[in-house]
Amino acid sequence: MNNDNAASTTPVGENMSLLNGMAAHEMSVSAHSPQQQLEGQQTLQRILVVEDDPTLATLEAEVLAAHGYTVFTVNNGELAITTLRRSIPDLVVLDLELTGTISGWDVFQVLRTFTNIPVLMTTSAATPVRKYIRSCGETRFTLDHLPKPYPMQIFLKRIKRMLSILPQ
Repeated sequence: MNNDNAASTTPVGENMSLLNGMAAHEMSVSAHSPQQQLEGQQTLQRILVVEDDPTLATLEAEVLAAHGYTVFTVNNGELAITTLRRSIPDLVVLDLELTGTISGWDVFQVLRTFTNIPVLMTTSAATPVRKYIRSCGETRFTLDHLPKPYPMQIFLKRIKRMLSILPQ
């Protein structure tokens, strides 16, 4: 997931790539924040977006890339788990209501077996998520929920807060 020169987005769709070693998608977006431009070369924080709605996935990826993050997207739980086993990003944006045989909850459970990176859960069903977050003992820096639909400003604010203190 390392890319020292540009933030790249991999849109959801048939011509999507997985990280580290699989064919790359033709689309690449270069974006650097003004602070990064002033500071010169800096390692960009890597975000994996797991979202089965292609429009929302593209919007999230473009917003994050425009703010200086390296972004990869996948559209189902199977690809999310494969991607996470190959390379651990700095944060995962995880749709809990994925189509297919592996749900977002399944992805989250697998992810927690080997890392405690921050996860921003997105879903339209807020009650089960809130109950889980209250009972699991994680902080809002490692696990948070954003109910759909949400404004991109709030989305970005949550991402920045969660990445401000990376887990040890």
